[in-house]
Amino acid sequence: MNVNRRHLMTGTIGAAAVAMVASACASEDGGGDGSGGKKVGIAMPTKTSERWILDGNNLKESFEGEGYEVTLQYANDVAADQVSQIETMVGQNVDVLVIAAIDNKSLSGVLAQAKGQDITVIAYDRLILDTPDVDYYASFDNTKVGTLQGTYIVEALDLANQAGPFNLELFAGALTDNNTQYFFNGAWDVLEPYVTGGQLVVKSGQTTLEQIATENWDGAVAQERMDNILSNFYNDGSKVDAVLAPYDGISRGIVASLQGGGYTAMPVITGQDAEVESVKYIIDGLQSMTVYKDTRELASTTVDMVVAVLAGEKPDVNDTETYDNGVKVVPAHLLEPVSVDVNNYQEVVVDSGYIDAKDLA
Repeated sequence: MNVNRRHLMTGTIGAAAVAMVASACASEDGGGDGSGGKKVGIAMPTKTSERWILDGNNLKESFEGEGYEVTLQYANDVAADQVSQIETMVGQNVDVLVIAAIDNKSLSGVLAQAKGQDITVIAYDRLILDTPDVDYYASFDNTKVGTLQGTYIVEALDLANQAGPFNLELFAGALTDNNTQYFFNGAWDVLEPYVTGGQLVVKSGQTTLEQIATENWDGAVAQERMDNILSNFYNDGSKVDAVLAPYDGISRGIVASLQGGGYTAMPVITGQDAEVESVKYIIDGLQSMTVYKDTRELASTTVDMVVAVLAGEKPDVNDTETYDNGVKVVPAHLLEPVSVDVNNYQEVVVDSGYIDAKDLA
């Protein structure tokens, strides 16, 4: 790994997020001095999530550290805008596109244009579907993310020693994000046997991905759905014991709903991304856990892949079987996620420099 690149990405999150937003806005006009003679286009999905701001800034800073000219764009969850932004990057003759897709099935046309100009395409954390024109995929072990969430619920409820039944409700991410199915399947593989055996009861009856999906990963959408579940299925005095939530923003929406419903003690609630606000929730007992994915490592891995590609070499991958996008199996480099709760957040996210302790005060 490039030591200078690692040094560039040691910044923390939290209070610095405001400065990062400003940096991200400024960077959208492009940047870098072009000293490497190569151009990289970065297409990020939204600025409404803390993690995507971090991803974009880590990538831009690291690519510029390699001497590449960089264009960074955010499409604010509008798929058509992301297509337009990528078209512009193709017209600017970038050498590589790094894309975190909003809609994983909307990019086949623009990626065909990119391939016509020999532009390498790397899907960043979200696999792009239904196209032969994506070359590599950089992400985390998405199935394991769900496995960690499901296992946490099983262990927190002590299902090995307690018969229950316990009431469980299920939430998933956006159907337009291919990761959603991996997260949910990983969790459901752990939880389903307990549902079948009666130790876990989904009172709403909503267990299919289509029923539990959350448009745009939006916490407000999750809050509204949780409100409906509470009013329709828990109006008999019964309580929710656990909620499978795939992402911290969704988790916080669920907490808001439960608080509005009179809950003072929260059920077991999972999450993902170790966002500052949700780590605070974990410390305060409002959220039980989150899955930490070090986006600094993901950015660094992606930069390593691009450096190899632009040097005419094959990038390092560690999975050539799992990620079939409907047209081809996309070679992937996957990183390991980590389960974080009140017992290990200090060691995992604070001591590592990912979050500054003062931002959790």
